[in-house]
Amino acid sequence: MSQLTYSQWQSLAQHIDINGRAYINGQYCDAVSRKTFDCINPANGQLLAKIARCDTADADIAVAVAKAVFESGVWSQKSPAQRKKIMQRFALLMTKHSEELALLETLDMGKPISESVNVDVPGAINCVNWYAEAIDKIYDEVAPTQHNEIALITREAIGVVAAIVPWNFPLLMASWKFAPALTTGNCVILKPSEKSPLTAIFIAKLAEQAGIPKGVFQVLPGFGHEVGEALALSNDVDCLVFTGSTSVGKRLLQYSGQSNMKRVWLEAGGKSPNIIFADCIDLKKAAEAAAWGCFYNQGEVCVAGTRLLIESSIKAEFLPLLIEATKQIKPGDPLDPATTMGAIVDNVQMDQVLKYIDIAKEQGCSLVAGGEQWKQQSGGFYVNATIFDQVDNAMRIAQEEIFGPVMAVIEFDSIEQAISIANDSDYGLGAGIWTANLNTAHKVAKALRAGLVWVNNYNGGDMTIPFGGFKQSGNARDKSLHAIDKYTEIKTTLIKLED
Repeated sequence: MSQLTYSQWQSLAQHIDINGRAYINGQYCDAVSRKTFDCINPANGQLLAKIARCDTADADIAVAVAKAVFESGVWSQKSPAQRKKIMQRFALLMTKHSEELALLETLDMGKPISESVNVDVPGAINCVNWYAEAIDKIYDEVAPTQHNEIALITREAIGVVAAIVPWNFPLLMASWKFAPALTTGNCVILKPSEKSPLTAIFIAKLAEQAGIPKGVFQVLPGFGHEVGEALALSNDVDCLVFTGSTSVGKRLLQYSGQSNMKRVWLEAGGKSPNIIFADCIDLKKAAEAAAWGCFYNQGEVCVAGTRLLIESSIKAEFLPLLIEATKQIKPGDPLDPATTMGAIVDNVQMDQVLKYIDIAKEQGCSLVAGGEQWKQQSGGFYVNATIFDQVDNAMRIAQEEIFGPVMAVIEFDSIEQAISIANDSDYGLGAGIWTANLNTAHKVAKALRAGLVWVNNYNGGDMTIPFGGFKQSGNARDKSLHAIDKYTEIKTTLIKLED
């Protein structure tokens, strides 16, 4: 990937042409209302672009187009091998424009350019390629019926898929939705977050250049309570996929019931425990992983290890190692390749993070690192990596998702207590276990109510590993072949044979 310097990224940022329009039926266009909203650079608070503020009128047009195109079969009836080749071209075009995509991601969301370049953009490209490669290697089934019957069990594209994606990994999370949905033959309407719509808008033209027919892939920027709600209530949207907060996820389930009972697949919030046992093999390594596992991407990660559970007997040794590791994660200009922590996505989210820091102080937690707003003179939205010790799991900072760089340190004295604390949460997305004991690793992993459990690492994995949670962290899974289940219906065709 790119090895551009700080000054080169700054120069590109000054000259990049930003498109803020919707993409409907193969062309960029303004919202029907002509309304726009401001896209703000989190690094300095300055205006990046005016973005089309789509609403119900735009959603109705896009859905009608998607439904007609799906029923025409121009995409849904292509063979898997044909769709594979087009999706591979899509990934190739994303690779060709990877610098622009990385720059837009950093300008829009505030993440360090090194992460956009080395993680987010290549991860999205890999996702598109992975599903393209997989789709013509998936076989259907023949049921073991009696001798004079043949029962075919086949997968069919579900139809019109609306994908509402978050602002923390705008392109990567979008690819986790649109790649499997498109490769299985569906039409996709992508609704990016109003906080970070730029890469979604940009890749729309790449989809058309790759050969995806008009109306198969559309992008509607706008607010969740306007265009997002319209898509969720549409009787002609067959499937709704969402990554975001649990509260919004619950609302989308209600909208499904109020409309056509569309399939709703959610990846929602998290308050993930990262458990350090006394027999951990390498405390320094665990401390570094714990710091990055919580503060990566400014802590704006649904699966962030925000609850650090430390066995009491090693806390005095472990906590200084954690604080030292955290010193390497400092807010800086996102366009500087040396920056390890960028800006919070906007002032609303920054204020939310600072509010929880104040709450923790009021509830008697001990601040041992960070806890401050940084770089106020820049006009941007920065908060440094924050660690609170002496946290009780019942406290708000241990129970509520903050979605920012705030860690809660909680002590435990036994395996049973660690499991009890870890599971004492409305969420069940991820969990970490650090131990040298194989029995402990398996015992705790089986007991944790979480969709992802990492042993002696945190937040590892690739496209082959399902991603999703238990409880109020959502349902179904992103990534892996399991994601294809969300975008297909299973049909049984029973053929009676004559004697």
